[in-house]
Amino acid sequence: MGTRAHEIYDVVGIGFGPSNLSLAISLEEHQENVPAHPTRAAFFERQSAFGWHRNMLLPSATMQISFLKDLATFRNPVSRFGYVSFLHESGRLARFVNNMDFFPTRLEFHQYLEWAASRFTDRVSYGSDVTAIRLPQGAGAGSSEYLQVEARDNATGSTRVVNARNVAISTGLVPRMPDGMERDERVWHSSEFLEKYRRMNPGDLKSVAVVGAGQSAAEITRFLYDSLPHAEVSAIFPSYGYSVADDTPFANQIFDPDAVDDYYYGTDKARESFWRYHKNTNYSVVDSDVIKDLYRRSYDEDVQGTERLHFLNMTRVREVKRAGDETRVLLDTLLDGHTQELDVDAIVFATGYDSMEPSRLLGDLDRYCLRDAAGRHRVQRDNRLVTTPELSCGIYIQGGTEHTHGLSSALLSNIAVRSGEIADSIVGSRPARDRGQPLHAAAV
Repeated sequence: MGTRAHEIYDVVGIGFGPSNLSLAISLEEHQENVPAHPTRAAFFERQSAFGWHRNMLLPSATMQISFLKDLATFRNPVSRFGYVSFLHESGRLARFVNNMDFFPTRLEFHQYLEWAASRFTDRVSYGSDVTAIRLPQGAGAGSSEYLQVEARDNATGSTRVVNARNVAISTGLVPRMPDGMERDERVWHSSEFLEKYRRMNPGDLKSVAVVGAGQSAAEITRFLYDSLPHAEVSAIFPSYGYSVADDTPFANQIFDPDAVDDYYYGTDKARESFWRYHKNTNYSVVDSDVIKDLYRRSYDEDVQGTERLHFLNMTRVREVKRAGDETRVLLDTLLDGHTQELDVDAIVFATGYDSMEPSRLLGDLDRYCLRDAAGRHRVQRDNRLVTTPELSCGIYIQGGTEHTHGLSSALLSNIAVRSGEIADSIVGSRPARDRGQPLHAAAV
């Protein structure tokens, strides 16, 4: 285990997906504007290279947010890390404009994220799992100016320890499987879809099923139908039909930066209304163009007198039985209460994700973190966990804050503004002689 005395950072980021990448950009722009007061940052990422939902980079799948909701623009419209700068450097700006479309493909947006991440390779340790965050040995919470972050190199097994005045946890969402369902080479979660699909011989996939009623489920169903012209494709979902995502202008205001304040400072009744009236902007809903694509394929089959695209609506999966390469799915039909069986070569569960939960990573430090009446972490407006007075170091979380910051907490919509708020808080927590000017005042 190596501890380097000089490795004391203002912030150590755990995870280097879009959220902490955006934080790195915010801190970089602060340093550019206030060079006399640099902020030292380091990041650890378990993946061997930058990647964001790689297994859902399906052909023609588009983003569900505007390209302007990138890593920086809403915080700093003239940032050199904005999507327009990426297009200009890539030589595609004019052609992108000619598309007259606010929503790039997911593949192109991933290229943008990789482009931005490549500017920070000197600050990121890829292939590194953070195994612990703790107080220095022998130090009490009130006497230590920094925390120790321990990370294991996945290639060599060696361990490195760095000191951090603040940590920013952004380890991403956790794939959710229904109770009793285990993943294997024939039973997949959507988060691993393309990787598992590419391991298969397409000719061996004669019957496939997709479970779920949301965007990922519908996109995977369309992909399998188009990619496997010989296969039976079954879409299994508990609703009567796919529900359309509300992306109309007034509803979209729920993802504006100002809406975070309205949610955070609102009453319990107001927060409940946010979820009751606007959950259909993101949860278990599908873009209208994807719904129309699937319906058109089903209708064309009806015209042609063929059927290999099956919609098993009002249906839930009760059990998946495996016997060698055979996979038998037991289904409960909600309309009549009957059980039916379906034999498939592969089944994909597009059943969503659980929010990030930092307790395991925090270990003993979690006892200094205060919780609300429902047992959830209390979080300040700047995304810093509320801790007991004796813990002076900042613990910031990017994700897992839907209960305090609203519907956009797990989405890309507000990461540019949120990262600026976190960076402001980190810079503002340093001694006055080290701070320089506030980030928002310097950014533009």
